[in-house]
Amino acid sequence: MTTLVGRQAIDHWPDLARIPTGLRTDVSAYVARRLFEAGVRRLPVTVRLEGRTLGTGGPEMTIHRPDEFFARLGRGVLIGFGEAYLTGAWDTPDLGAFLTVLAADLPRLVPGHLQRLRGVAVPRPPRRERSTRVNSRHNISHHYDLSNDLFELFLDETLSYSAALFESDELRLDGCSRMTAPAPGGDLALAQGRKLERLLDRTGVGPGARVLEIGTGWGELAIRAARRGAAVHSITLSSEQRDLAERRVAGAGLADRVTVQLLDYRALPEDASYDVVLSVEMIEAVGYEFWADYFAILDRVTAPGGRVGLQAITMPHDRMLATRRSYTWINKYIFPGGFLPSVDAIEQLTSRHTSLRVSDRMSFGAHYVETLRQWDERFQEAHERLLALGFDETFLRMWHFYLEYSRAGFASGYLDVNQILLTGQEAR
Repeated sequence: MTTLVGRQAIDHWPDLARIPTGLRTDVSAYVARRLFEAGVRRLPVTVRLEGRTLGTGGPEMTIHRPDEFFARLGRGVLIGFGEAYLTGAWDTPDLGAFLTVLAADLPRLVPGHLQRLRGVAVPRPPRRERSTRVNSRHNISHHYDLSNDLFELFLDETLSYSAALFESDELRLDGCSRMTAPAPGGDLALAQGRKLERLLDRTGVGPGARVLEIGTGWGELAIRAARRGAAVHSITLSSEQRDLAERRVAGAGLADRVTVQLLDYRALPEDASYDVVLSVEMIEAVGYEFWADYFAILDRVTAPGGRVGLQAITMPHDRMLATRRSYTWINKYIFPGGFLPSVDAIEQLTSRHTSLRVSDRMSFGAHYVETLRQWDERFQEAHERLLALGFDETFLRMWHFYLEYSRAGFASGYLDVNQILLTGQEAR
């Protein structure tokens, strides 16, 4: 995507229509320019800036409007970097490739002696987006209630919005399974089904099992669990997801086995008890300060001898600690209130606050690279149909940046995704 965004495309996006100005902007833009130029000079990229070429050669970036680019970068740091892409202040013929190089070097882009100033330069999450019981419904609605039609245009027929598991080799290292990178072009629907069936197998879902699903998605996991003979209680905070999931469940003839409810996980009844609790890529929306409560509730609602199956996007523990109070481009434009845990954090929290322990883990971050590649390819192909749904060019550019920004995180190894089995004392 290389078409520049026109003025008319951003006029109703206030933070994009307004370029920062003033003395503070002048100073921060100067600092940002110095840091940016020093950083990219040593990277395997090709950056074209004011008639000069920076970098050692690699994925290309062209800065069309340097004053705007550095003003946004200086005032908004990574948020400003993403916003400058949305306005067309910079562009690249291969967004994913360019962002992958940056993601691989992200912890070192700012010199170590300046890392201590992170708290001053990087904005904090606004209180209105903390994932409290009051705010969480709005946070989830911001993303998942955009339009079921939008998601249907780039997801496969299972409507699974999480990492797929393609065919590849499985390695066993230090008690953890790690899936090797899959070949490109695998069948996405089959890979999504493989991911879900593995989670159901590992948690032992079968006839008569009482299953709680936290985060309904559009119903595919609940449907598959019910087909195995389980009774499923699925909860979500997205009314759009609930409505479509209920229709899909009814269409599958499983309405007597699946209940989909608009409910916060913190509002589960005190006497609730399930043999299996499933949650696929929902912990990312819980919020750092609420993780202990989340795991305590999982422990409370899991019956003796029961199992918990999580699929979670994770980041390295040191980066999690360094960024846990940061407000990011993803938070502002895609997932308000969200934050990614580390595997270490999950193990520590469950050990300190619950009777649950990690008893099995599979890492398959390379499979998210292929999942996201296929999603973005489908999204780009649906351009005209998305415009017909009422989404503007800026939104489409934003979504493209989101998908490729995410893909870069996994391709660089900065992010991972894990299926994690938690079991109580009696189940081990």
